Amino acid sequence: MALPERAPDLPIAQILADRAREAPDEDFLLFRGQPLSYGQADEEARWLAAALANMGIEPGDRVAVILPSCPEFVLSFFALARLGVVLVPMNPRLAEAELRYMLRHSEAVCAITVESLYGVDYLQLFEELLPQLPELQYLVTVGEEDLWYDDRIYQFEDLVSAGRGREIENPVEEDPDALFTIVYTSGTTGKPKGVELTRRNLLHAAAATARGVGIQADDRIIGVTALFHVFGLGPGVLGTALAGATLVLQDEVEPGESLDLIQRHEVTVHYGVPMLFVSELYEQRRAPRDVRSLRVGLVAGAPMVEESLTAVEAELCPLLLTAYSLTETASTLCLSVPDDPGQKRRFTVGRPVEDTTIRVVEEDGSQLPVESLGELVVKGPGVMRGYYRQPRETAASFGEDGFFRTGDLGIVDEEGYVHLVGRRKDVIIRGGSNVYPREVEDRLHAHPAVLEAAVVGVRDQLLGEAICAAIVPMEGAIVTEEEVQEWCRETLADHKVPDLVRFLDAFPTTGTGKIRRVELTRLIEAERKPPVS
Repeated sequence: MALPERAPDLPIAQILADRAREAPDEDFLLFRGQPLSYGQADEEARWLAAALANMGIEPGDRVAVILPSCPEFVLSFFALARLGVVLVPMNPRLAEAELRYMLRHSEAVCAITVESLYGVDYLQLFEELLPQLPELQYLVTVGEEDLWYDDRIYQFEDLVSAGRGREIENPVEEDPDALFTIVYTSGTTGKPKGVELTRRNLLHAAAATARGVGIQADDRIIGVTALFHVFGLGPGVLGTALAGATLVLQDEVEPGESLDLIQRHEVTVHYGVPMLFVSELYEQRRAPRDVRSLRVGLVAGAPMVEESLTAVEAELCPLLLTAYSLTETASTLCLSVPDDPGQKRRFTVGRPVEDTTIRVVEEDGSQLPVESLGELVVKGPGVMRGYYRQPRETAASFGEDGFFRTGDLGIVDEEGYVHLVGRRKDVIIRGGSNVYPREVEDRLHAHPAVLEAAVVGVRDQLLGEAICAAIVPMEGAIVTEEEVQEWCRETLADHKVPDLVRFLDAFPTTGTGKIRRVELTRLIEAERKPPVS
């Protein structure tokens, strides 16, 4: 399409405005059976921007958005772009300590959050957090609560109404290379790092993904389950808007509901992590739906085993493409496309998107020849500016030639296809989310019944990788798997809680006493039952 072709030159707010002018009545979002048209979305984003500006939110301020996948998130996204405000998206499932750290680190002056979700009372949570966060001046809530008692707390719908018919007095001109969003990702020790992304970064990845998949205005897209994730921001929201397509949102992801939505709305494009596709496959076998409208799917976030991919293509979605996506590259940096040979689609992550170069290097940074195994490094318009307020971490992540070091091991073949082999970094990718063993191990070691603990990733048909906590208990201690999981759940986000707990008498170690993690992983995988085909 013409619009994605010129995407990097467009202000983000203008993308929505242009589509609203061209096709105001076409559906942009579908949520809980209710459509939101491009015209409505543009109007309400404008009104929200005007109301936030009237509150004193200024260009360059940081605003945290802590919402599930809902229309209010998308409206906030475009309103903040119109204001020149830095968007700081956050996972509403974060533990309180992580949320507090990110709000403080980003110096957010305002937070837009849901009132209650996943059993958490966010009004109560923020009542406790506000005195600890002097920069945080305002709270905007999505929900039904009457908040007249606090003049720093506003309801989302009231702000939209207050801004109706108003315009921003001094609109800013978007700088494509200015900071647009800070997206937090875990570092090598599990500590959050704020990835600085510009408008140009996000738009390049969004447009490249939309073109690679072949998104058209009549497409209906599902599977963008986390708008706070970089893939949700770029290919999800922006990619849909660039193509003038429709995005089907889900606040809770459940395979039966996903299949129902695909059938009801005649969805044509399915994004998702392997866990989503595999769980839907099982559900489709249990209770078949009419999913013949699906024409293409895109798998990102974790590797998908060949058996699962083959089954999904045969029974659910006729064509699956694969993306290699990193937060630091604004999501998609490699992508297989429909014209790729079947073997390349199944066993590679495609080729780099346009204007992006990937090399394979030794540990010292020297470039390796074609077909060599080494670390993948990347340079291109999608690569981040750096890590927010972490200049040393930023410098360490780039080589002298300006290439970003991904930490992933791979091969680039003679035809330019990228084969992912493993990770140099110690990280588990569980259902598309990064989990660093050290953070979980630190929590396990604090348990009085644990003598030694090691956390490894084991292959899992549903999650891609499951988290397994291997534990050597204290002599005489009695501890159960459920107790260990509850202990972790007290301070860790849900996606970091071990899926499995195995108790051992001793760990396999090297001559110097270092745990042989590869051998430990093999031992655990060997005792597990084979996955259901």
